[in-house]
Amino acid sequence: MDNVPLSIAERFGMLEDPRTGHAKRHELLDIIVITLCAVICCADNWVEIEEFGKAKEDWFRRFLQLPNGIPSHDTFGRVFGLLDPEQFSACFMDWVRSVSELAQGEVVAIDGKTLRGCHDRANGRGALHMVSAWATENRMVLGQTRTEAHSNEITAIPELLKVLELKGCLVTIDAMGCQRNIAQQVVQGGADYLLAVKANQGELHQNIKDLFACCERVGWDGVAYSHHQQVGKDHGRLERRECWAITDPEELTYVDPQRQWASLGAVARVSYRRDATTDAPTDTRYYICSYPADAATLLASARSHWSIENSLHWVLDVAFDEDHSRVRTGHADQNLAVIRHLALNLLKQERTAKVGIKAKRKKAGWDFDYLLKVLSL
Repeated sequence: MDNVPLSIAERFGMLEDPRTGHAKRHELLDIIVITLCAVICCADNWVEIEEFGKAKEDWFRRFLQLPNGIPSHDTFGRVFGLLDPEQFSACFMDWVRSVSELAQGEVVAIDGKTLRGCHDRANGRGALHMVSAWATENRMVLGQTRTEAHSNEITAIPELLKVLELKGCLVTIDAMGCQRNIAQQVVQGGADYLLAVKANQGELHQNIKDLFACCERVGWDGVAYSHHQQVGKDHGRLERRECWAITDPEELTYVDPQRQWASLGAVARVSYRRDATTDAPTDTRYYICSYPADAATLLASARSHWSIENSLHWVLDVAFDEDHSRVRTGHADQNLAVIRHLALNLLKQERTAKVGIKAKRKKAGWDFDYLLKVLSL
């Protein structure tokens, strides 16, 4: 295993092998390493992974055991279908912690994504929905957990928070995760939260809207607040972004009179207007935050949250074609999704090639010196 990065071999080498007896014709770590390398190099299903392994068998023999050659595509699918997804995800998160360190105040966005192609209607199985945590500065997936349906993100997010180490970070979650128990869990874990508030939190949402309307009527007289505005180009169009943040303890008592939201330190209103013209439609969003942050900080953090859509979910669909994956036997869909996250992390951290993720995948397949560079994180 001399040429396999020690961190990957160590973390996944401790994984429990679900096979017994004569079923162990191939080493488990060999199967995982071949799969990871193949996925990095543009293989998106078990047949392609087998063909990649056969084409590069001589190269793999430099550092893998391969006692019975390259496994068949059925073997890849069967093994990944049997692997315990919680153990596999835990190995992934252990690897992430070994190669990265989150900076103080790092924005960690949590959001869900549905893998639309892996449903199995004949057997009554819906599409896999994964909730992931994305470090916006480090540009890495920190962890993930499965939920059966989009509505169950409320139960999946606490499970994900349990296994993440987020002390000193700012956790951002959309309105689905705006729940008192989630806010409490984030604070107890030594982190701060920035939660989007919509009509699912009816009283809280209305109180925040009323507070900002009242402050505007009195001209913000006597209110501890801050305001920040940005105007910039986005996809060729001008966009005006404005944020008002209220940190006045007396006003926050009106928003949360029973103090149900842990460490509530600020409420914010963020407005987006395309083309920066007076007649352009305005998109207004509301947020709560666990510390008295100013408007500039809150605006930047709210915008950072959407990098999980642009830098993770969109890339998985466009560069990895994840939405069209038909892998669905056993736990294979969930475990292969973790392999994609691992591959994406490695490709994101390799910065010598100034091209997109899809081009990096092709380059790794063409140039094995570059593949080793990608694997060397």
